[in-house]
Amino acid sequence: MLTAAGFQVLLALASGPAHGYAVMRFVEDIGDGSVKLGPGTLYRTISRLLADGLVEETEEGDPAAPHDARRRYYRLTPEGVAAARSEAALMARMVAAAREAGLIP
Repeated sequence: MLTAAGFQVLLALASGPAHGYAVMRFVEDIGDGSVKLGPGTLYRTISRLLADGLVEETEEGDPAAPHDARRRYYRLTPEGVAAARSEAALMARMVAAAREAGLIP
C-alpha cells in the first residue's frame, strides 16, 4: 500500500511526465485546495518512489514550458502504473464501503 502522498504523485504522473511543481499543483487542484504537498514531502516522496522503481526521471517534458536546466521531469514506470492501479482499486472499494455506510451520497 502506498502513502497518500505516494498515490497522489503517481496519480499526477498517470497522464504523462511532469515536474515537481506541476505535481504539487495537480494535487492542490484535485483536492480543491484542501490538500497540499509541500516541497519537502513532495521530494521525499519522489525520492522514495524512485528508489522503489515506481517512477523515473525522464528527458521528456513540456515543450511549451520555458527551459529551466534545474527542472526535473518524472514519469511512471510499468511498476508505477501497476501500483497506481492497485491503489485506485483499493480506494474505489473504500468509497463503495463509505457509500454503503451512508457516509457519502
